Amino acid sequence: MTPPHYIAIEGPVRVGKSSLARLVAERLHARPLHDNENNPFLKGFYAGQPGAAFRAQMFFLIERYRQLKNASIATSRSPVVADYIFEKDKLFAYINLGDEELGVYDSFYDLLKEQLPVPDLVIYLQATPEVLRRRIARKDIRAEANISDDYLREVVRAYEHFFSHYKASDLLVINTTELDFVERSRDLEELLRGLIQPVKGTQFFLPLGSPKESE
Repeated sequence: MTPPHYIAIEGPVRVGKSSLARLVAERLHARPLHDNENNPFLKGFYAGQPGAAFRAQMFFLIERYRQLKNASIATSRSPVVADYIFEKDKLFAYINLGDEELGVYDSFYDLLKEQLPVPDLVIYLQATPEVLRRRIARKDIRAEANISDDYLREVVRAYEHFFSHYKASDLLVINTTELDFVERSRDLEELLRGLIQPVKGTQFFLPLGSPKESE
């Protein structure tokens, strides 16, 4: 069996999307696609500046569309591993934008989404808000320090709701609370072995014997 051609990895902030995407792409000799985190409007958004949420969201929307469109995924000879799905943009838009802004946003989103390919497999990484808070602190990015506990909980709930109804592609759900794909090679090896087997519908990846994340 061969792994899926187009894999996308998704989940809330600091759940480990980019690190896992990089590792999976390296091992599968795939082409990585990384979300552009250099959004010039994020600082203003986290600081609560009026209008910054809409500007940040539209920047992400256009950048994500441009990258996925230019990647020519459907005709690529090598597999592709992305650390986001296009739908995440709308997920955050509905958290952060008001009704009038959403009306404008939706018209652009619907037009762009229909032009993009759908992943063969989505890997959804889960973690509790408490675990994500510890990882945000370890990463120590100044703008992310302004993320409130309430907002972090809202993001986690939005992801849980979104993926509980997700049917666009096959879905592998991974609870990362007790996993470390970067530091523990056996976790990564077990996941890679799982990717060789076909994932049909929604499946859960819960390896046995993984030690709990240290405080």
